[in-house]
Amino acid sequence: MDTYVLLQHYWWFVVSLLAAILVFLLFVQGGNSLLLSLPKTEAQRKMMVNSTGRKWEFTFTTLVTFGGGFFASFPLFYSTSFGGAYWLWMIILFSFVLQAVSYEFQSKAGNLLGQKTYRMFLVINGVLGPLLLGGAVATFFTGSNFLVNKENITDSVMPVISSWANGWHGLDALLNPWNVALGLAVFFLARVQGLLYFLNNINDEELNLRTRKALIPNALLFLVFFLSFVIRTLLAEGYAVNPDTQEIFMQPYKYAINFMEMPTILVTFLVGVVLVLFGIGRSIFSKKFDKGIWYSGIGTVLTVLALLLVAGYNDTAYYPSAVDLQSSLTLANSSSSLFTLKTMAYVSILVPFVLAYIFYAWRSIDNRKIDTEEINGSGHAY
Repeated sequence: MDTYVLLQHYWWFVVSLLAAILVFLLFVQGGNSLLLSLPKTEAQRKMMVNSTGRKWEFTFTTLVTFGGGFFASFPLFYSTSFGGAYWLWMIILFSFVLQAVSYEFQSKAGNLLGQKTYRMFLVINGVLGPLLLGGAVATFFTGSNFLVNKENITDSVMPVISSWANGWHGLDALLNPWNVALGLAVFFLARVQGLLYFLNNINDEELNLRTRKALIPNALLFLVFFLSFVIRTLLAEGYAVNPDTQEIFMQPYKYAINFMEMPTILVTFLVGVVLVLFGIGRSIFSKKFDKGIWYSGIGTVLTVLALLLVAGYNDTAYYPSAVDLQSSLTLANSSSSLFTLKTMAYVSILVPFVLAYIFYAWRSIDNRKIDTEEINGSGHAY
């Protein structure tokens, strides 16, 4: 493997890792989606808002970093997906902007819309964010409706390389039931993670009891949609790349074959699934166990990372076109130059230090559980 190919694979791993961490951090959205149904008192609702409110910036920052990483390492994907499927991405980003505004203004005196309206914005973000992000990720396996023609770069009038094949600009992804299935799987996973985080972060006996009860239906729905998508993906045809000609073709059981030919990734996937199930199961059956978010969170990162690596490694088109196979994007035909990838690789050495700082800040914020005394005190509260 030459240096250029190695760097392409390295940066696909980095981008996939960012995406996996983002899916874990969607517990903020999952928790917010429960604001109308889980708490029974205003104090409990305020504890939930403050619990997720101390972490929403981690999620938003990771989303932006994920987009920036994709732009720098695989710019053709960025221009094709973000520029073509813009309605889908604009709705996702707008819902996250609503979240940020809601946290900052809901409790300010004299706010124009009122506290209930801003909390409804949090619920909207809690539903739309995970659902649409999951649907967008699913297109890495099911395909999207775009065309790519690099020869257009020489067109002095309209040098547009990629274009969307219809007027829906990304919303057409929601017409595919398998995209919706993964979207719902991510949505219910986010709710499960949110519930697990509340158990770990809030000290309220009544709310904790309701939280453990809510875990059961949300976990079951997550498993139904997740297993449906995974089984379908393993049995379906996949978008393979001929390593000699770079021609894209349909190969039966492509993603199952990828798992078999990359056993390390298969083990990563299975370990991730087991950790998620352990975190959920023990939280349901052990009334004093409150560490489920860490088992489930690490498992989520490993599972999503493995799925995305399977989508891009082993001569696979990671962003397939459903209307023109040869327009599909691969690591080879969509990456930045060797100089850019190499320069960014040096910069990425700083990533472990950033993660260490995040870990330190997280522990400092969560050094004690939230309770009614803290919420009603004189300190900062959303």
